[in-house]
Amino acid sequence: MSEPFAAPPADVLVVGSLNMDLRIRTPRLPAPGETLTGSGFDTDGGGKGANQAVAAARQGARVAMLGAVGQDAHGAALLAALQADGIDTHAVERIAGTPSGTAAILLMPDGENSIVVIPGANHALTPERVRAQADRLRQARVVVAQLECPLDAVAEALAIAREAGAVTVLNAAPVQPLGEALLGQLDWLVVNEIEAAALAGMPVPGPAEARAVAEQLRRRGPRQVLVTLGAEGLVLAGPEGTLALPAPRVQAVDTTGAGDTVVGALAAALAAGRPLREALTRAQAAAALAVTRLGTQSAMPTAAEVDALVADLHLQGDTP
Repeated sequence: MSEPFAAPPADVLVVGSLNMDLRIRTPRLPAPGETLTGSGFDTDGGGKGANQAVAAARQGARVAMLGAVGQDAHGAALLAALQADGIDTHAVERIAGTPSGTAAILLMPDGENSIVVIPGANHALTPERVRAQADRLRQARVVVAQLECPLDAVAEALAIAREAGAVTVLNAAPVQPLGEALLGQLDWLVVNEIEAAALAGMPVPGPAEARAVAEQLRRRGPRQVLVTLGAEGLVLAGPEGTLALPAPRVQAVDTTGAGDTVVGALAAALAAGRPLREALTRAQAAAALAVTRLGTQSAMPTAAEVDALVADLHLQGDTP
């Protein structure tokens, strides 16, 4: 069972997955039946939920995590990594007889990656376990979720948070069909171009199509729809219309966790009450810094680093 509620209320409460990332650097993806020699291997804390929690904490938010890990070495390491960033893990339950989630990541020289996730204990998160943490959900300013945990548990968490007046953020990844009842609980729906295309049933090859898709998805219930486009920036559809922001120009070496960095940094900015455009600019700057470094959680920047990049972009006239 989870530990008693002892910590102060969170600015950002993340409901989601915790995985141990097993990262292999490879010259390319192997063909079926082929054996390749890789150039490196390492491990890092991961899982979309834990990644977003770390990204928010590094931006100065008081963060709590709600999820599940196994009673194994990976689970202990994942909890220790979150705690090292000051994240409250009292609501992360350790599940007996089930391994912690893992993710095998193949990283190519250009920074692109392919990932296979084994959910493990993440799938032990149930609506009942979520309801047991209802007080935490009700006291958070911003509640963030993704789809690496069971959808019924995610829906329960967002419903509790929305009823209590928290800002609700869903990163619909990995993408799956979503009903209007769930979409109507959202203040923010955050998706990349692949996820946006799947939800809208139309391709998103660039910013122009992203605007149309974001507007379409917003009509299904979310107050704001954010489509992230990597190096092409992002597109937002909200009550005041659509907005497109270019991304800072950087040399990417590892794009793993870039989207999670956007979500976590955005959540921290929203919890701090930053203006919308500033929140989006900081989220993009955080992701830009993260992709210039190898790793997932280990690559995520601090608030001071984001401050410095935003200031530098202002001086160069590149801040959107």
